[in-house]
Amino acid sequence: MDRWRINKMDAGDAASSDTVYAASPRQLTTEEKQRLADDTRIVSEFKQEKLEREALKNWDLFYKRNTTKFFKDRHWTTREFTELSGAKVDDPEKLIVLEVGCGVGNFMFPLLNELANTYFYACDFSPRAVQFVKDNPLYDPEKCHVFQNDLTKESLRQHIEPNSVDIVTMIFVLSAIHPDKMVSALCNIHSILKPDGCVLIRDYGIYDHAMLRFSPGNKISDNFYVRQDGTRAYYFSNDKLSCIFHEAGFSESSNEYILRETVNIKEGIHAPRVFIQGKFTKTSAISPIDEWHQSYG
Repeated sequence: MDRWRINKMDAGDAASSDTVYAASPRQLTTEEKQRLADDTRIVSEFKQEKLEREALKNWDLFYKRNTTKFFKDRHWTTREFTELSGAKVDDPEKLIVLEVGCGVGNFMFPLLNELANTYFYACDFSPRAVQFVKDNPLYDPEKCHVFQNDLTKESLRQHIEPNSVDIVTMIFVLSAIHPDKMVSALCNIHSILKPDGCVLIRDYGIYDHAMLRFSPGNKISDNFYVRQDGTRAYYFSNDKLSCIFHEAGFSESSNEYILRETVNIKEGIHAPRVFIQGKFTKTSAISPIDEWHQSYG
């Protein structure tokens, strides 16, 4: 299967069957188990380092090629994440939301129309994606602020006050970060969340169809792969997701697999999709990174 089809299915651009929420990932067939066992060709260390250095460039090229036409607007978010719908209530205090990895605004702009009493921050790794958001006619500086940020090394506090955000959303974002840097990224998020604020996440789950379709030579490490365009994707188990959030100072409120079958009649594809969805709450006043700075900084 070529890159276009894999990425299109990553984007969810096809009809889906009924959704099943599960505590365990889907069961692999004997053929699928063998395919994973046979995939022993690891991307060379030289190429891995190059991919990490050029991560920003590769995502910027992605948005140069696809502009605003790749992803559909996400109208399912208040149904799946009821925490967001609380902003509909007539409350004197605005709900403050940060969308990490905003892309071209497919998550934020539908919610700006739906949730009147909400202020959005939004950031993305790609400067080009950020500019697309700013150029959108729906962009209103009175209701939202978008900025470029490398979550793994640039403090969100340059743009957002510490302990000021109610909800952070991460929709297919954490999977694009190198596994060694995921905890640092979550600690960065932890620093701007209010006490008892939460992260709402949906991402790729282990044994997703797209994971099993990678050809040999695209595996970087366990569950971590590179696409033909140089962008990368990690496929999470719920144990892995729980572990990294716990290490960054969060407690788990929910963490489950989403199982469904995507059907693309035109392409003749019946693809078992696996996503992971969770809610993690800030329970400690300071993150592990803050503790490190206080002890050694």
